[in-house]
Amino acid sequence: MFPIVHARQLSDAVFEMGVHAPAIAKKAKAGQFLMLRIDEDGERIPLTFSDWSAEEGWIRFIFMRVGKTTHKLSNLGVGDSLADVVGPLGVPTHVEDMGRVVVVGGGVGTAVAYPVARAMCAAGAEVTVIVGARNADLVILEDEFRALPLKELIVTTDDGSAGRKDLVTAPLKELCEAGAVDHAMAIGPVIMMKFCAATTREYKVPTVVSLNPIMVDGTGMCGACRCTVDGETKFGCVDGPDFDGHAVDFEELMSRQRVYSDDERLADAEYDRECRCHS
Repeated sequence: MFPIVHARQLSDAVFEMGVHAPAIAKKAKAGQFLMLRIDEDGERIPLTFSDWSAEEGWIRFIFMRVGKTTHKLSNLGVGDSLADVVGPLGVPTHVEDMGRVVVVGGGVGTAVAYPVARAMCAAGAEVTVIVGARNADLVILEDEFRALPLKELIVTTDDGSAGRKDLVTAPLKELCEAGAVDHAMAIGPVIMMKFCAATTREYKVPTVVSLNPIMVDGTGMCGACRCTVDGETKFGCVDGPDFDGHAVDFEELMSRQRVYSDDERLADAEYDRECRCHS
């Protein structure tokens, strides 16, 4: 069992949780993910590390309530426990010799962008972070980013309620046009990563995208995270989650991502009805 030692709600549907997992905390690196199971009857879901402390023995992750399992998870708090937490899994993000790098985080992907930006700063890179969200309520970890030795933090929102009213691709393009970027990394919704990669391709800026949003079982067995990269079939969980954004077939990726969306919504609605019946 893995005791929950930290829990807070970041927005209406976004939550942060920490569990005591000293063995995992000792080995976790930026860009890696974990698999968790709430109880013996639950499904396994992959979530990427947002923070950890090897000294104190805890790991943290941020998730959005979108299906039955994340709905159940959001109802837990300090004092509860998770049945299983496995990790770290996946290939760590490359953070060495990045020069001037822009890290773009969109939505819940911002949770992954934070440890990546932190690791790149520690490795000596000049790091600019662009954080994007639909509105101010969905901007997460802004204080944590501001505590890092960044060159700049740019916040964008679709409605202009925080930072500048723009998509993340607008400041990304401006930086590329100014010749101020050696490398870029985009982490967030697949559609956002697609357009970030399209933006940097024009300026020949090497760009990495994190394909954690398409993972299901996290072990390579289910095949749901299959993606085509430079004409070859890759698995997001075991070969990634980081890939060359200019080589990913995003159209295929988005089609594959939609396969389970209806089932996810139905399971969440059924669980919500069960909760209402027992309340």
